[in-house]
Amino acid sequence: MFDSIESEAKPLPQILHVSKPINMHPIILVDASPARLAATGATREEEVNDYGLRMKDHDRRVSAKQLRTGEQTIHQRLRGERYKLYKRVSANIGVYTKGSDVRMGKGKGKFDYWAARIPVSRIIFELKGNIHEAVVRDAFRLAGNKLPGMYEFVKKGDPPVVGITKLGNGVTLESLKAAKRPVEPKDKVPGQSVTPPMMDVPPQSVSTDMDQPPTTVHVSP
Repeated sequence: MFDSIESEAKPLPQILHVSKPINMHPIILVDASPARLAATGATREEEVNDYGLRMKDHDRRVSAKQLRTGEQTIHQRLRGERYKLYKRVSANIGVYTKGSDVRMGKGKGKFDYWAARIPVSRIIFELKGNIHEAVVRDAFRLAGNKLPGMYEFVKKGDPPVVGITKLGNGVTLESLKAAKRPVEPKDKVPGQSVTPPMMDVPPQSVSTDMDQPPTTVHVSP
């Protein structure tokens, strides 16, 4: 009886769960050498697109609503033009707020909005297209006025930036990595003092008034 049931049983078909395709932005391959990675986003991304908007003053937290407002401002100014606009920052940090009259404790509050931490000299928007530079500069100026902080317009071919220092005019990446003070030799003998470098100081005249012997003054009664 059991043998007949096993013979008639058929294997169940395997059910495969196929997820829907996700619309993803195109991935742009750039140079990932150590020299590129040591610099900021301006070094890596100026090689891809034509123009960009870069954070100038210091690190800030920009909300997703402010980024969307800046992006819409660029689209409104460049209406009718053929171009591609890339956003290089993502608002992936949740900001939670609490009322001013709430006592300490009881958690960090309720979710308020999404934000992005933008470091200094980070490229925020990039644009590629056959548009005059003055038109793009004006569009980025309007977008920068809608965003918190100070921004500057950059284009392809500008010197890269490491931190807040622009490379060029004698400033290289190797000079920034070099030590700013003399380094002790590795084969230094224990107990040996390291003599600091002497500076060329012009000779100075020294007063000898203090070397004279004191004089005695007699006062008549």
